[in-house]
Amino acid sequence: MGSQSNFQMKEVTGEFGYVLQDVPHFSDYISDLQTYPNPLRSNPAYSVVKQYFVDMDDSVPEKIVVHKDTPRGIHFRRAGPRQQVYFASDDVLACIVTCGGLCPGLNTVIREIVHSLDYMYGVSKVLGIDGGYRGFYSKNTVNLTPKLCNDIHKRGGTIIGSSRGGHDTTKIVDSIQDRGINQVYIIGGDGTLRGANVIYEEIRKRGLKVAVAGIPKTIDNDIPVIDRSFGFDTAVEEAQRAINAAHVEADSAENGIGMVKLMGRYSGFIAMHATLASRDVDCCLIPESPFYLEGKGGLFEYIEKKLKENGHMVIVVAEGAGQELLPTKNEEDASGNKLLQDVGLWIAQSIKDHFAKQTKMPITLKYIDPTYMIRAIPSNASDNVYCTLLAQSAVHGAMAGYTGFTSGLVNGRHTYIPFNRIIEKQNKVVITDRMWARLLSSTNQPSFLGPKCPSLTNAGQLGTGDKVTGLLGCLSLKP
Repeated sequence: MGSQSNFQMKEVTGEFGYVLQDVPHFSDYISDLQTYPNPLRSNPAYSVVKQYFVDMDDSVPEKIVVHKDTPRGIHFRRAGPRQQVYFASDDVLACIVTCGGLCPGLNTVIREIVHSLDYMYGVSKVLGIDGGYRGFYSKNTVNLTPKLCNDIHKRGGTIIGSSRGGHDTTKIVDSIQDRGINQVYIIGGDGTLRGANVIYEEIRKRGLKVAVAGIPKTIDNDIPVIDRSFGFDTAVEEAQRAINAAHVEADSAENGIGMVKLMGRYSGFIAMHATLASRDVDCCLIPESPFYLEGKGGLFEYIEKKLKENGHMVIVVAEGAGQELLPTKNEEDASGNKLLQDVGLWIAQSIKDHFAKQTKMPITLKYIDPTYMIRAIPSNASDNVYCTLLAQSAVHGAMAGYTGFTSGLVNGRHTYIPFNRIIEKQNKVVITDRMWARLLSSTNQPSFLGPKCPSLTNAGQLGTGDKVTGLLGCLSLKP
């Protein structure tokens, strides 16, 4: 076995192309560390579970579809409790911070971190950092106890508040050091986790025994490597209510059009999965797949065709779709995200104008934007289970001395992933993939990749296979 390391990641190589992208550990930069027997050894709930502790050599492959001659490839350390821990329970002062936009499941994650620290490890001192990163140095903290957190999973939002921006590394780490905090649990998206990575690096430079654990939160499901982010299933499920309402409105009117705008700044996963789940959607527009309005094979032509065939239609549009068609807005929010134009309202008005002036076809268009209703609800049963496991994995990792990591599900197994892998890029819908092909076959919509593409000249009449072939040849084409 060989190895190399940096602040973010240790890379261990083995036979047959095995690569372990390991997470940092206290022992990498602190010597003479004391270890303690894991309290779970005497916990009656876990003493009956055989092989409850994770073997130190357990790892999870990043890719599971392989050929017989394929190298073993990249692996991540398997999450779970270890035989030895690096904190005495009475010495732990943990804190939890939530940053960025709201997402179903935030309170569940908070609850489970608090309960796991208390019930599994006997840790009673947990602080909630009020109002995001700036709460470290400008706001009060909340003492989080199992009693206080017992029912918060039934509520949407986050009981400790959230905000965008406010990241000042020096002030944050000074606050952590001054308060004597030695475990930091950070719940947020890619921007938040970039901040978490910088906090971890500063803590390591100072030689502090402080574990920094991230839990990936993005309702858009745009974080790479992991199977999905918590809250995504709930968002897709709740989006069905808006789509069903749009379908009822459209079906009840002459030439009715129901349009629903869903979340998806750069990634169209919610729109795609909600469309596939609904089966009532006739057209799905996402940021990864360009489209155009006018001309042969355009959106207007397709709408007219569907109205003549069925008398109504439903359109789902992700908030980041079609931004290249709108005037550029050079503004950013506090997290550094580009402020988007409201593409849903723009498309809705464009459709109304087109049919009023060009075709003289009377239409009835109903526009529904359920964005904040979806973000603010509690997580469903599936996400509640997932949040529980993410939180428990993060706690197990921090107690075992790991730091600078994110807990996440990879191929159905919980793992510890180095920060740099989580923040290196955004996860996006691959429109040459089978899932997008399944959507095209469900909606029977054209690919909207432009009339200049020979294979898409008659996009509305092409089969799914031809559409995907066209996608492969025309990804660089702009309408």
